[in-house]
Amino acid sequence: MIITPLRLDLVPHVRDLMKLGDPFIRVRTDSDYWLYARLFSSSCPVAMIDDTVIGAAIAFRSQDNPADVYIQDVMTHPAHRRTGAAAGLLHTLRNQAAAWGCARLYLTSEPENTAAHATWTSLGFINLPGDTAFNGVTVIRDFKGPGKDRAVYQFDLP
Repeated sequence: MIITPLRLDLVPHVRDLMKLGDPFIRVRTDSDYWLYARLFSSSCPVAMIDDTVIGAAIAFRSQDNPADVYIQDVMTHPAHRRTGAAAGLLHTLRNQAAAWGCARLYLTSEPENTAAHATWTSLGFINLPGDTAFNGVTVIRDFKGPGKDRAVYQFDLP
């Protein structure tokens, strides 16, 4: 497996991969992925085996706090889960964030996405305290707008 920055030629494959994340991942438009590849490729790593995209992460420096990197989406192809793809993608993001001098990575997840919760915590992310709980996951109500409750996870960088 190799990890490479998102390139324009990989955009259709990344879009197809992200579709497999429904209902937890919202697939963006072609022009969004084009921008990610052209402007944000250093924080949008892609995991590949041979010429096949098996995982991808989309992340950006936070507009609210430049010391934060927000991870928008992480997806591993179902046939390649538990192979280290997500760990490799997040390791790449940690390295990039550290190179920028950032203090933390953070992401949000729907409370019912228990597989994601297990992944984030196994990779060292902490589920931040919220104002309610769902199946043992703390959740912040309306974090992404009215009715959009989210579990928030962070990974502090040294």
